[in-house]
Amino acid sequence: MVKAFFLLLLLRILILTRLERANPAHPISYRDVWRRDAVAGLVFAAAVFPAAMFVDNHLPLRPPVPDSLMSLPLLARFAIYLVVADFGHYWVHRLLHTAPFWRAHKWHHYPTYMYWLAGDRGSIIQQILVNVPYIFAGVLLDVGPWWIALVLATKNTLQNDWMHLNVPWGNRWSEWFIVTPRYHHIHHSDDPQHYKGNLAALFTLWDRLFGTYVDPDSVPRELKFGIGEQPTAIRLVIGV
Repeated sequence: MVKAFFLLLLLRILILTRLERANPAHPISYRDVWRRDAVAGLVFAAAVFPAAMFVDNHLPLRPPVPDSLMSLPLLARFAIYLVVADFGHYWVHRLLHTAPFWRAHKWHHYPTYMYWLAGDRGSIIQQILVNVPYIFAGVLLDVGPWWIALVLATKNTLQNDWMHLNVPWGNRWSEWFIVTPRYHHIHHSDDPQHYKGNLAALFTLWDRLFGTYVDPDSVPRELKFGIGEQPTAIRLVIGV
């Protein structure tokens, strides 16, 4: 598992950075930011995520699932898992953008730039909440091969990288279905009009259904990012 983690990290560095350099959506100096983001990513992977999972594993988050669902082929159960988990993620994300929970989400929006590694941060409180729909829906995959956990971890990592990738990719047709980089970049904009827009993590359907959709074609490409303040690091990491 450790070898797989470092192999995936190496591939992310080599491939994603090359894609961004070939066609950047926003200016960025990797030399100025990569050390900070590497530390943030390490803190998230080594401390934040394990702490959040420790809490979540002691919560009653695993519902009973009818045998009729568990007897479905793995691919069908995986598709249902994606829809249920992503629906829950949308509402957790929406909750994090309300006044009582915003502090838990600040660290994710803290960078004043956008690229794949910038999105690899989240507070302990945020991660406890975000984990909930995935654990809830994960019961559907209890009956499956040993490698399904590796597939899910890889999927979640690459999905997060994709959303924050510093490229202008995306068009009206694809964004009827899935979140693209340009779609999600709007959500990180420091413009107050965009704070609660484009909250979806994978399927854009939720934004369209529940009134948080912002059309990327209506937004200037030259976006600025950040939260406009400098909280202490420990408060950002904890989410208070």
